This record gives sequence, C-alpha cells and structure tokens, in this order.
Amino acid sequence: MISLEEVHKIVEKYDKSKITIGTIGSHSALDITDGAKDEGFETYAFCQKDREKPYTKYLKSKYLDGNLVCGCVDNAIVLNSFKEMLQKQEFMREKNMIIVPNRAFTVYVGEDQIENEFRVPLMGSRNMLRIEERGKRGEEGEEGEIADYYSLCEKGGIKTPKKLESPEEIDELGLVMVKLHHAKMKLERGFFTASTKKEYEEKAERLIKRGIITKEDLEKARMEEYIIGPVFNFDYFYSLISEELGDEPLELLGIDWRFESNLDGYIRLPAQQQLELPNSMKEPLYIVVGHNICTARESILRYVFEIGEKFVKATQKYFKPGIIGAFCLQTIIKPEMEPVVYDVAFRIGGGTNVHAFWGHPYGNVLWRKRMSSGRRTALEIKRAIKHNMLEKIVT
Repeated sequence: MISLEEVHKIVEKYDKSKITIGTIGSHSALDITDGAKDEGFETYAFCQKDREKPYTKYLKSKYLDGNLVCGCVDNAIVLNSFKEMLQKQEFMREKNMIIVPNRAFTVYVGEDQIENEFRVPLMGSRNMLRIEERGKRGEEGEEGEIADYYSLCEKGGIKTPKKLESPEEIDELGLVMVKLHHAKMKLERGFFTASTKKEYEEKAERLIKRGIITKEDLEKARMEEYIIGPVFNFDYFYSLISEELGDEPLELLGIDWRFESNLDGYIRLPAQQQLELPNSMKEPLYIVVGHNICTARESILRYVFEIGEKFVKATQKYFKPGIIGAFCLQTIIKPEMEPVVYDVAFRIGGGTNVHAFWGHPYGNVLWRKRMSSGRRTALEIKRAIKHNMLEKIVT
C-alpha cells in the first residue's frame, strides 16, 4: 500500500493555487466535475475510446469572455483503455491533480494498481476501496478479520441480511438473494433469487448456460436472506476538516434509489403474464441503468444517522485514518422502519448524478445552498487548501 507519508510528500510539492480535480469518465464523473466547477476548479475526465463523446463533445465546458456558460468537463483525456491512467501519473502530478475515485476507477484501473502503483493523491480512502468486493481481501493482513464490508458492518454493530452457508439452508429460510458478478460485465451483477434449493439449482444452471454467471463465481457467491422493503441508498459525507474545526463531521447529503434492467420492466407485467414468459426471460437481471431522487420519512432519519456514526467509528478502528469524504450505505428499510445495510460504497456513490447541479435535499438544507456529493467533495478540497490541511483528506 502506498503510504500516507508518500502521498503527503507529493501534495507538498503541489501549487495549492492551481489544484485541479480529475476522475475517470464513467459512473458519477458528471457529478464530480459539475461540483468541481461550482467551486471553481479546473476539471479532467479520463475517458476510454468509444465511450468518450459525453465528455469530449456533449457536456464539454464552454466559456464566453472567461466565464463558464455550458458543460462541466474542461479537459477530456481519451485513452485506449481506462487502465492507461497508470501511464498518466506524471501528467496528473504536473497538473496538481487530485483524483476523486468512483466505482469505475476501482474496477477498470484495478485494486492492486491503485493501492501499490498509483502515485497520485486520491480524495478519499485508498485503503478501503478493495473491501467493496465481497470477501475480496481475505481474513489475513493488517486489517485483521475485516474481509469485506459485511465484516466491517458486523464489527461496527450494523445490521446486514443473514448469510447462508450452503444452498441446503434455503428451504428453511425461504426466499434468498444470491450475489455474484455478471460473467461478462464485471462492473455489473449476476444476482438471482431462489426460495428452495431446487429452484436455486435450476436457475443457476439456466444462468450459466446463458453466459450470465459462471460456475466458478457461483461457488464463491454470497447467499443471504431476501428482505422485502424499499431500497434506499444513503449518501453521506464525513469531513475531517469540520472535525478539526470543531463542527459536526458527519453529514447526510441525500438519498437515491435505482432502476435495474430488466427487473423494472419485469415487475410492470401482471403476475399471470410473468408466469407465462419463456424460460429465457423468467430470471430478471439486476443491472443498474439509472437512479432517482427520494427522501425518507423524518422518523427514519434517527436510524440513518445512527448507522452512519457506527460505520464511521468502525472504519476509524480498522482502517486508519478511517473514512474520508463521500460514502454510501445501501439499505433495505424493514417494516419497523429500521435500515438494513446490504451494500457499501467507500467513495462517492453510483447514484449521485441524480443530484448533480440542483443538489441533495439534506445537503441543501445543511449548507443553505445547492450541495451535491460532487460539490461537497470539491468544497472539502477548497476548505482543506484554505486551512492548510490538504494532507488530511488525501491518501
């Protein structure tokens, strides 16, 4: 792992009056770059060839008499593959760049490379990006028993869905969710549900034949109870600058929920029509294609802040210095109104583009102006520069 000391030495050489903000051109890049423009930073999006036009053409920044009038991407760097970002490190350092990681950055550049080769300051927690993968880190190493986000939540006293150890337990528990990667699109899901061991085996066989999952991934899949309830993604921000200044460091910025293909089309069909679908269409997929904004009943907010506090304390105990900046707890709300965490993002969430420009409802209320996750990230960088605390927020 690249040490904090090494990152701090890089930042010390930066011209603090010319800091720029960069990210990978995917996932939540538009929220990141839009928020950076709100706070006056020059922006860079590192794009992959054949996927670059939203950043190089349609949402590119345009200026009139030195004033920004359109777009949010000042500079789009087109690469043959996202992994070529590793070859642009010297360029990034010359531009005094701070990279804001998103999910695409972790998947396409690679966890090993980010931890050990990417010598550019990241706004956020470099040492926790890997544990977004279920069971990816393993049980050994400096993090002790923390294998993934489920382990971290368990240690922190945060409720997660009950885990099954084998398909034989399905009949006793009832409906379960089987979590594994999509065979071809590793950024996406190959999830499926089952209510019996027989259904599990039949669905798994069909999905393997269709090339949606692999037998190898199925053997490593996580099976957990299926909790029926609305799915809320809580977008938080933890500010080490506010903590240093004596202000409340934990912020709830907003809430989003997702559209999944082809699940959302499937559930619009009448039940009888669902039963009559051909076998090739009976398993809905859980590939995220978009998000929407929502708010929570105010009596639920006490639980939301409670799990946020528990999460922060757990990260500070097991992954020093703990979570930095934006993070997302993805939850299912039980009938008792208590959220159960089923997924975690240790960086800016995947649904924050829905709040770009107009801000998150709770972030707007807190800051008394438009405050998206992207803008809050840029504001934290600006505050760190102002108070000479940049080393506190980069890793």
